Amino acid sequence: MKSSLFHKTPGWVPIGAPFHVRLRVDRETPSLLTDVMLAPHIMEAARCYHADRRWWLKLMVLMPDHVHMIVSFPGEPGMSRTIASWKAYLAKSHGVRWQSNYFDHRLRHDDEYVEKAHYLRMNPVRARLCQSPEDWKWTLECS
Repeated sequence: MKSSLFHKTPGWVPIGAPFHVRLRVDRETPSLLTDVMLAPHIMEAARCYHADRRWWLKLMVLMPDHVHMIVSFPGEPGMSRTIASWKAYLAKSHGVRWQSNYFDHRLRHDDEYVEKAHYLRMNPVRARLCQSPEDWKWTLECS
């Protein structure tokens, strides 16, 4: 039996608190998220969720087999339902096969936010996919 991780934000966490979220594709997935035929659709779906205020995206870095985000969520429907909806849309419309769970961590103070944003931007450099964070075209920052 598969168990699911608990992703309900506690009531004492303020609405709009930033989270680091990591979503991974299924281990058996045949396509890469950074494929030029898929990546623009993932980026656009993230922009649309931000524009529709379904989440408040600060930073997203798309990697071949996972996505990192710094993102905040409205109180309703909340993090779990919003992420599930986004993953379901990409699965149905673009065939992305996601792992069922995801990682999340609340960023509790500004220093942690700055450190995590740097970590995310450097991810493609550490993976030797580019020379500098500015070279990685699959980064999205929203204000």
